[in-house]
Amino acid sequence: MRKTFIFCATLLLSNLALSTNAVAEESWFNSLLNAVGLGDSASDEVEQVLPSAQGLLTHLTSNLDVTKPQAEGGMAALLNYAKQNISTDDFSALAKQIPGLDGLSSALPEVSDAAGGNLSGILDAAANYNESLAALNDLRKQFESLGLDTEMIMGFVKQAQAYLDTEEGQQAKQMLSNALQNLKLGQE
Repeated sequence: MRKTFIFCATLLLSNLALSTNAVAEESWFNSLLNAVGLGDSASDEVEQVLPSAQGLLTHLTSNLDVTKPQAEGGMAALLNYAKQNISTDDFSALAKQIPGLDGLSSALPEVSDAAGGNLSGILDAAANYNESLAALNDLRKQFESLGLDTEMIMGFVKQAQAYLDTEEGQQAKQMLSNALQNLKLGQE
């Protein structure tokens, strides 16, 4: 009986020692992977540091008191406007700076061509003669179709700039600001 007990105790202790050693080796290996930037925690840190479309949408919903569909549609409208004001290469570079940004195009609000009253009707008529006014008028209509006042356009721009105002987001912030400069960003 005593030999059986000693045998079981020895087996249990050796098993425990081996499993502790395996955990230590796994931890050591994970530490090595993390140190060279190949581990899970390294990729998590990169995702948290770099700006992303999802992070931008969260920032907009938190700071502008808008719904997620409004944030998506508003940013899609701004990006559509930006796309019309910069080269294709510059827009592609902007989209690369903010992962997921190009996916927002599917949230672009549809607008009707029905003539509005008063100032809306005047803007609709003027837009027929000027591409810049047409793009600005489309942006206005897209925000209105989301249930957002046109004043919210600058709110979206300022909050997008604020979100990108990090060391990692400076290039994207500058590119977006250049693309939206016709909106009179000097109102900051």
